[in-house]
Amino acid sequence: MRFFCLDGRQAKNRFGLLMAALFVLIGGIWLYEYVDAVALNYSISQPAKVPQGEMKLVIKIPDRVLELYDNGVLFKRYRVAVGKRATPTPLGEWNIVYKGWSPKEIMGTRWMGLDVPWGSYGIHGTSAPWSIGSFASHGCIRMSNHNSEELYEWVPVGTPVDIIGPKPGVDRVLRRGSQGTDVVVLQLKLVKLGYYQERAKGTFGKDTEAALRAFQRDNRLPETGITDEKTLQLLKL
Repeated sequence: MRFFCLDGRQAKNRFGLLMAALFVLIGGIWLYEYVDAVALNYSISQPAKVPQGEMKLVIKIPDRVLELYDNGVLFKRYRVAVGKRATPTPLGEWNIVYKGWSPKEIMGTRWMGLDVPWGSYGIHGTSAPWSIGSFASHGCIRMSNHNSEELYEWVPVGTPVDIIGPKPGVDRVLRRGSQGTDVVVLQLKLVKLGYYQERAKGTFGKDTEAALRAFQRDNRLPETGITDEKTLQLLKL
């Protein structure tokens, strides 16, 4: 059996090579993330430097991306941070209802509030720019401060904001007065089936009840206006 050992110089050289490889690896990861961020934060529409028409925001939770549309055409894409699993960003079809300075320093320099009925959610900057691109927030949409300031100047109050992502199941009985992401899921399903024409805002009101009753009637179910087990089965929720 042969044994191998390294003298001091060999060990030092091996250690130096190991550290160099580690620095190259870290540098490669940083460069990849930098290029990825640069690739996302760019204008699609040319030669206009600012959006000119009717604007809409689409936030894609799985991709951690916010897209700005100008008259239905993708204008610019931003990397963002979204909610953690324990505190998810609410799916739905919202609108910006308030613009102002961020209410807290930790939320960067700008705040654009959404009309989510069961909490305070918004699009804002951050004092933790390294979190951008991850699932890190308490449900809000984080942007780098300079991106939030740019978007703040462009989008007016009333701008629609569609937040899309994996849809959870409906595991409770929904009726008039219910609120939550599962109500959004129900409303989106009724929109797809042609029974509901409003934006999916997560509040079960009279319009949602009427749409659900119509679905039940057309499928020869008791018109209860609530999501009983048979109704959920036919809705495939």
